[in-house]
Amino acid sequence: MKKKQIAGILAVSLLTAVPFTTGFAEGPKWTNVNVIEEQDGSIFNSENYDFMKFSQIGTKLTEIQKQSNRVKVEVRGTSADGHPLYVVTIADPTTQGKFGKIQSLRKQMFKNPGKAQDWINNNPDFKVPIMINGSIHGTEFVGSDAVIQLIERFATQNDAETKKILENNILIFNVVQNPDGRVDATRFNGEGIDLNRDFITQSQPETKETVELIKEWNPMVFLDTHGYVKNYGPNLQGLIEPCTPPHNPNYEYDLYNKWALNQAKAMEASILGDKNYTSNLYKEMKGVYVPQRDDEAGWDDYPPIFTPMYAMYHGAYGHTLEAPTNDLDGVRWMYNAIMGALNYATENKQGMINDQIEMFKRGINFDHPFHEEGFFPNAYILPVNQNDPTVTAKAVNHLLNNDIEVTEATKAFTVDGKTYPKGTYLVQMDQAKAGLANTMLWDGEDISDDTPAMYDISAWSLPELWGFEAVETSSPVGVTAKQVNQVIVQGTVTGKGPYMIPNSSVKAIELVNNLLKQGVEVSRSESGDFYTAAPANKISAAVKESGLQIGSIASVPSDASVVSSLQVAILKDGGMGKVQSHSGTKLALKRLGFEVTEVTPVEVAEKGLDGFDVFVYSGTESLIATNLNAANKEFGFQSADQLTAFQGNVNSFVDNGGKYIAVGAGASRATKTLGLTDVVTNTAGSNSNGIVKVNYDGTGLTAGYDQDDLGFVYRPAWYTVTDNEEVAATLANSDDFFVAGHWRTNKLPAKGQAVIVKEDKKDVTLIGLEAGFRDHTDYLFRLLSNAIFEE
Repeated sequence: MKKKQIAGILAVSLLTAVPFTTGFAEGPKWTNVNVIEEQDGSIFNSENYDFMKFSQIGTKLTEIQKQSNRVKVEVRGTSADGHPLYVVTIADPTTQGKFGKIQSLRKQMFKNPGKAQDWINNNPDFKVPIMINGSIHGTEFVGSDAVIQLIERFATQNDAETKKILENNILIFNVVQNPDGRVDATRFNGEGIDLNRDFITQSQPETKETVELIKEWNPMVFLDTHGYVKNYGPNLQGLIEPCTPPHNPNYEYDLYNKWALNQAKAMEASILGDKNYTSNLYKEMKGVYVPQRDDEAGWDDYPPIFTPMYAMYHGAYGHTLEAPTNDLDGVRWMYNAIMGALNYATENKQGMINDQIEMFKRGINFDHPFHEEGFFPNAYILPVNQNDPTVTAKAVNHLLNNDIEVTEATKAFTVDGKTYPKGTYLVQMDQAKAGLANTMLWDGEDISDDTPAMYDISAWSLPELWGFEAVETSSPVGVTAKQVNQVIVQGTVTGKGPYMIPNSSVKAIELVNNLLKQGVEVSRSESGDFYTAAPANKISAAVKESGLQIGSIASVPSDASVVSSLQVAILKDGGMGKVQSHSGTKLALKRLGFEVTEVTPVEVAEKGLDGFDVFVYSGTESLIATNLNAANKEFGFQSADQLTAFQGNVNSFVDNGGKYIAVGAGASRATKTLGLTDVVTNTAGSNSNGIVKVNYDGTGLTAGYDQDDLGFVYRPAWYTVTDNEEVAATLANSDDFFVAGHWRTNKLPAKGQAVIVKEDKKDVTLIGLEAGFRDHTDYLFRLLSNAIFEE
């Protein structure tokens, strides 16, 4: 579509094209001189239109609020780049001021679901919360534009359809879930994270805000606006979930599916009922692609990382809505889809809310009729490491932040022949959101034979990838325990020194780096642990903040050598393939306490790596390709000469004592292209990922890890022809080395093969495991710090 140049044309178009809207008033120009001008379009989309700029949205919402007594506008925090996160709640005037009471009534679903069901049967005028999430991917502009139109309609219009929806529902609009992406015209937020992959990790402020909204309202329906999907079938334009198998077994999927497919069809009917689309693509469409109805595999709802899939664990009927195109017809499609969902929910709210409550009732009663007996354990036991409680504390707080009930034993107890001390945490599984608790805490499963392909990751186990212990038991746990609301750990220093800081967690490495920045001398032994002889009063504040228990030792090991504060550069992926592949590793390094600077391929080619001690390559090998397509060209080399300069500068950096670390399959292959290694990097398919058994050497590069341990792979990589390298870790040499996830082909050739190697004659380390994957694999982060500190 040709981009229109005058904002007024957009306003007139919306007035004439979309029912029940009053058009967009033109907002103020982006005048803050400290902010880069917002992008008009995006290289991620082949088509662009005059979408509403983020800088106009706050003014627009204020204007709407002034016109209506139905609207509440809030700023619920800020994005990674500091932009406001707008939330608009709309309800009829009789409901305003009663939101707290309504939320309290909904909490009865978790405390006494039977009573809650009886109450709604006797009070048919109850109102149901429905949540609409706007444009979690910044370049999928149509979602937030449709949301603005809907806000204006429900704020100001008085037609029968509008009034009926408001008589039965409370509408919660997360107006722009990713302001950074909208401003910069990128898919991801300011930290380079795809927020629609962050809902199990919840590393980003935008994700945390959405989780808080979901917990606050426990919406009956959750709609997530996206784009762009077209021609998945003959004249099937756009996509509306529910999904193809495999479905995550932690859902009560029968209750969800009882309503979700028909709600999708209602959305489709609403889309097709509009005869005012302008392009032939829309005029000729025969329907919408509904994966569950129209396909067998390829668009699954297995991982809980996606927004609607996460909301389903809170009882919502969750749908991803993928508009066909990035233009005004795409806005119309999205608007109509949401209206179809609202009308369906209004007509069926009694039955839908009863079954939402039924999900919670099943959890509380430990009654899961559509699951095999024994699928859900009776409880998870979370012991605390007394020397480094930080990992367990993070896990417990994460569970609590997700509405999962956790208790703490007030005395020692014995289960399955093992005794646990006072202070051990318990997650009893007879609770309302048992499905969410289990999907976070279980080990996962190997689904390689269940489906030919998966849409994204297939394993994410918090205990295995965050590094805490979660013991399943099918036995009753009859210990006296108290409810936990928050875990606060404070570190302590005991004795007169010298002191050992164990190489035990992310917090431990962060403490080391904080001490180094303060000028405290720290040394590291081959075992990977750290030591300081500084007086207690000089390190106590940092130790207290870390949460670690640091004690005296008799002497520092003789093999300990002094470490220093190092400057780390990481190769920046600006968005190749609509992903910033380096971002998870970058955040991992920052959480470990390192000073990290992103450098682009062109910057390294032109300026070299002077001033840095460590260079990390984590991501696609396309970053050093010279035949990039138009969408990727901006992020890589502009000429072949730049590759030659890049290669020369990186090799010079290594020759002069710099550390080079490659993480993952793409970076490992790029390392050979650069002439820094002669190992052969073998890879499985890009669709393969999961948790694997790993035999670590346990010292040096892999200090703090064991012979029989775990790792995570994404597009698995392993190394052969390693005669000139130190092999620090291998995949387990057994047919069952793959623990959980999806790895359908080319698996057995990888067993027993090297996954971490270091060149003998230069400081070049290749890590085939995804040590910093999406800021999620905390347990593996120390592989990065080991490689940085290892001499």
